[in-house]
Amino acid sequence: MSSGGPSTTPPATPPAGLRLLATPSAAALSDLMATFEDLQTVLGCCEKLVTELVGDGAERDGAEGDSNERHGVVVEAVWTMALLSYARCFSASEAGAALTEDDVTSALSNADVLEWHRILLRLRDHYADPATNPRERFSVGVAQDPTGAASGVAVTSARQPLVDDLTVRQTGAIAFALSGLVNDRITAQQELIFGEVKQSTKAELDELAPLDVAKTD
Repeated sequence: MSSGGPSTTPPATPPAGLRLLATPSAAALSDLMATFEDLQTVLGCCEKLVTELVGDGAERDGAEGDSNERHGVVVEAVWTMALLSYARCFSASEAGAALTEDDVTSALSNADVLEWHRILLRLRDHYADPATNPRERFSVGVAQDPTGAASGVAVTSARQPLVDDLTVRQTGAIAFALSGLVNDRITAQQELIFGEVKQSTKAELDELAPLDVAKTD
């Protein structure tokens, strides 16, 4: 499900220095990169979920209760991360939401894609609700003896089903299509920013704050 990453070409030689750009266009590029990373997280989560829901199904047949319980925890945790990452791409910031419903319908021609998108946002609200347990509903009642008198307190629960394979695959398809759209915008935004700064003099660039980049081996 991976989209391959932004189509950026690194310079032939490492730059002698880096300077921080604090312009609106640079902030827009930063938001696009964060959105792309969130979509990649969604894709990674969907790949993991497909493995959990389908790939390991035969191995779980007849498994002990503890194993099934761990499986449920993994599925819920990964699915929750996918929903949070997906919804963040449409959350408003100072620069506005990185993606909109129009982007969803333009990235994927499926007639039902907008409804799927809205369902995902509702599911995010369900799993991220700070006050409601998303996986189980509990009810408390009074138990009666054969005469009808109260004999104790009973607690019942209704377990919510785990996410299904179809929903995961549809989520991955939407995230993949949106990744391509965002990737194109990243490329265009980089070209725009370079057009803004390429005529700057050394003195003008030296006035900008240095940008430290962590070195890797």
